[in-house]
Amino acid sequence: MKTQNTTKPAHFTSSRFLSPLTALAICAALGSTGLAAVTEKSPPDLALLRLKVGNAKFVDGISTQAKKSAKRRAAVAGGQKPFAIVVSCSDSRVGPEVVFDQGLGDLFVVCTAGHVVDGVGLGSIEYAVEHLGSSLILVLGHERCGAVSAAVSGGKAHGHLPAIVKAIKPAVAKAKGQPGDAVENAVREVTLQLSKAGPVLAERVKAGTLKVVGARYDLDTGRVQFIE
Repeated sequence: MKTQNTTKPAHFTSSRFLSPLTALAICAALGSTGLAAVTEKSPPDLALLRLKVGNAKFVDGISTQAKKSAKRRAAVAGGQKPFAIVVSCSDSRVGPEVVFDQGLGDLFVVCTAGHVVDGVGLGSIEYAVEHLGSSLILVLGHERCGAVSAAVSGGKAHGHLPAIVKAIKPAVAKAKGQPGDAVENAVREVTLQLSKAGPVLAERVKAGTLKVVGARYDLDTGRVQFIE
């Protein structure tokens, strides 16, 4: 990095304790501007950077235990101010707080099979944006997603599962025929839908105070590929 400025936000771990993999991930996220420019980023971009660095630490086997301590629990007991909203699949292997190395009070998580966003989910997201101050919405899909695969294949489902497949199908239908991975295409469609969801989200996206980003989690490596 070009700058020698040593001032860093509190959520950055000293580079002495980072492996080359994590350090490179941080440098890639920051670009050529270095750490000195971090505080100049917009809230949505800074929130996205925090998720990128957190995932790099997760992949590298570094855990921020302080954010999961009794002290942290006491600190957030009186109120919450999550910096990001993660719309994630309910898959037990894709816990957002773990995948992004975040702690109590950091993320507002909406989980459904196949990262489906219905009226209740959208209302939950709007609540976090309007009342909790979250500036980033991340739609997190993952490889080998059973719900998306079922919607793509059109196979039969039993019980209440057809409701999930039915909710996913519009995104799958719009993404049909597009090159690339079906999960990524479905994530892009959900991301686009949330960006245009009015009046709460669309207005803030237009004003630049809210950002909606898609991502795909690799079950084998733990890496998150951000779809920007």
